[in-house]
Amino acid sequence: MIIRPPSEAGSILLQVTLGCSHGKCAFCGAYRDKRFAVKDRETVMADIGFAARSCRDQRRVFLCDGDAMIMPQPRLSDVLGQIRERLPWVTRVGTYANAKSLARKSDAELSELRGLGLGIVYMGLESGDDAILRAMNKNGDSAFIVEQGRRVRRAGMKLNVTVINGLGGAARSMDHARATAEALNAMEPDQVGALSLMPVPGTPLHDWWERGEFVLPDARGMLAEVREMLFRLELKRGLFLANHASNYLPLKVRLPSGKLSALAEIDNALAGLSPLKAESARRL
Repeated sequence: MIIRPPSEAGSILLQVTLGCSHGKCAFCGAYRDKRFAVKDRETVMADIGFAARSCRDQRRVFLCDGDAMIMPQPRLSDVLGQIRERLPWVTRVGTYANAKSLARKSDAELSELRGLGLGIVYMGLESGDDAILRAMNKNGDSAFIVEQGRRVRRAGMKLNVTVINGLGGAARSMDHARATAEALNAMEPDQVGALSLMPVPGTPLHDWWERGEFVLPDARGMLAEVREMLFRLELKRGLFLANHASNYLPLKVRLPSGKLSALAEIDNALAGLSPLKAESARRL
């Protein structure tokens, strides 16, 4: 199974690693059936050759799986160089990254990757609340994740950050919203993607939820959390997207100009003046 960001739907999907280099987050079931590995060069070069022959209408490349940034610098630079040489029509390359893999790259190495065409990095913050990050076995605390995101932007790459509404459960819902907004303000990403938590079978979080040890906010609670987070966001520019299939109220907000109207839209939904998405319509 290949997972890619929604904005990479039309991209050439080039698998250079298998799975995730961390693979221990309590909420994530995306790569639990894959042992992490870097794919061999021969296979990757053959795939680039296929793209050279068959993907001339696609202008972007996305490097799969969960964390291509963990590749040793010479290997990743080689892949990017081959994309530039053999797919000269490609205008941007993107990848997932986590804070651990970014921290292993020096500032000079990140700048080198930018020069070779790596234009956008997708990174999961998930929450700005350190207690939630520890509970979910996320790699690193909020300050560490924020600093790695800032390094991406200083290197000249776009930064797309994912957060997960409901990750603190009903008990820490507002703590999660406020701490996450604070972290995003410090990181200043180009785009925020807000998902709503849906426990995935086979994950520790799903087990906690089934045993009643983790209580999800209901639909209105999730939306109130989104409102609090958006209310406290002070980004000078960028997009706040809560239009993933998991979200109860699809939102696409250009910041800062669209913030007030989005808050009013949320308030109308919370007051029952506009419908929320039915549970049957929420699909991952």
